[in-house]
Amino acid sequence: MADVHLTLEQLVYSMDRTLLCTVKKCYNWAWWHIISAPRRLTTRKLRATCLPLSTLYLLFVIFVVSTVFHCHKRLALVPTPWASSPRVLLAPGQLPREGVFTVDAVGRLGNQMGQYATLYALAKANGRPAFIPEHMHSTLAPLFRISLPVLHSATAHSITWRNYHLDDWMQERYRHIQDRYVRLTGYPCSWTFYHHLRPEILREFSLHEHVRRQAQAFLGELRVQGSRPRTFVGVHVRRGDYVHVMPRVWKGVVADRGYLQQALDWFRARYPAPVFVVTSNGMAWCRENMDTSRGDVVFAGNGLEGSPGRDFALLTQCNHTVMTIGTFGIWAAYLAGGDTVYLANYTLPDSPYLEVFKPEAAFLPEWVGIAAKLGPGPEHPSSWSPKRRCIWAQLV
Repeated sequence: MADVHLTLEQLVYSMDRTLLCTVKKCYNWAWWHIISAPRRLTTRKLRATCLPLSTLYLLFVIFVVSTVFHCHKRLALVPTPWASSPRVLLAPGQLPREGVFTVDAVGRLGNQMGQYATLYALAKANGRPAFIPEHMHSTLAPLFRISLPVLHSATAHSITWRNYHLDDWMQERYRHIQDRYVRLTGYPCSWTFYHHLRPEILREFSLHEHVRRQAQAFLGELRVQGSRPRTFVGVHVRRGDYVHVMPRVWKGVVADRGYLQQALDWFRARYPAPVFVVTSNGMAWCRENMDTSRGDVVFAGNGLEGSPGRDFALLTQCNHTVMTIGTFGIWAAYLAGGDTVYLANYTLPDSPYLEVFKPEAAFLPEWVGIAAKLGPGPEHPSSWSPKRRCIWAQLV
């Protein structure tokens, strides 16, 4: 269990000074009455004047609750016992003279991984120290051995930031950001920002040992036709809100059963007896639409979007990856290494999605794309309902 390296001074700094002073005075006053009551009784022979025991209990409870509450707010930076102990920047006077880069932590796990890696890379490129928000640390630290220090929320609120919006691909001007206190915004998740630092990014996103062991233990129990497989292929099928957002907003599609069959067959043709470890936020759809007749498909995901760590760990511990769309799958493939097959050309050419997303900046050049089936009619994915076909017809 990692020690939480937060000093008493750091804890006291974050407490409300008025409340702290009040509680300390009450506590000291009550304690003085407790220790001085016998002396008053024996030396002055006066009637006892100490407070009732119930009042002392009340004052003591107020002190304990206040201390625990404020300690909990600080220790929340380390949400689980195994999370990395951060260096916390508390006081504005501690700010580095050269300035600070931070990031607006928005979105879920895959989004925040992209934001973290981009902050890491751009801060290095601009010669600035990087600090992450408390919220980002709470999202990433339970899973990864991240090292960037945490910017305390009170300190962050005291700084006048220059919000610097990033597109989802690297540009030369991002190497020359002049402002001292910069908060990067947007949803960057492109290898063009950080791939030149790949060993460092892999180290930042290395799993905690107990998380890695749990994933390895699960994979170690899998069997294909009675034998332990030598090749593990992680499969991530992104569904959820994308099932509706892609056709209605972005003129696109999500992966259908035909794509998944092609992707799995790609690996079957290249590796002997692989096992496919399927995770998704639509596990029911996967069970209904994926061919399991060969006995090499395992539905391993729990589909819990609020706690995706187990699914993500399983994917990163596989040898290769089949992904569909989304940053969760992109990061799983990036960390796993090996071969990656992804869904390509899943929007129409005039999709507004292509204004904010460049496929060539999202998918590594060595990854293999299998084109999605677009358009109504016989070539339309068979898994679409009549209602979705109607929506598609209105869009195109």
